[in-house]
Amino acid sequence: MDNLLILGAGQYGMLVKEIAESLNCFDRIDFLDDNSEIAIGHINELAQFVTGHKKAAVAIGNAEIRLELLDMLEKAGYEITCLIHPKAYVAPTAVIGKGTIVEPMAVIHTGAAIGKGCLISAGAIINHNSTIKDGCHIDCGTVVGARAVVDNKTNTKYSEIITE
Repeated sequence: MDNLLILGAGQYGMLVKEIAESLNCFDRIDFLDDNSEIAIGHINELAQFVTGHKKAAVAIGNAEIRLELLDMLEKAGYEITCLIHPKAYVAPTAVIGKGTIVEPMAVIHTGAAIGKGCLISAGAIINHNSTIKDGCHIDCGTVVGARAVVDNKTNTKYSEIITE
């Protein structure tokens, strides 16, 4: 088992922690956050915690910041982990990029490609052979149609439908 470090201890950080707990593969889960009493340190101190935390994830909504922090974590020596809730469906042929978070009841179908640092919210459907590029947030209930391409850092709206 490993220890997990989550950057961001806000509402999304709590959700990511619950997903990580549901996987039963971490001895300890800690936060870094600049504005939280539950954090063990500040985000700019992330290099100091690499010896105690092999894996890390980023739970921050802003795509630009999320991708930047993922790069910083990698450069500091962390293993960037994907966290996929056990109640999500991910097809065996789907490809999920580093640092992506997949919430419960999301569906990622055959041949779909999800980029680095994406957030796939509860109930989202990523249909077959579609591409979600880096840093996207696919919101709750969004349907990404077959063969559709979602550009970098796109934030969909609740229950949006995206086609080719």
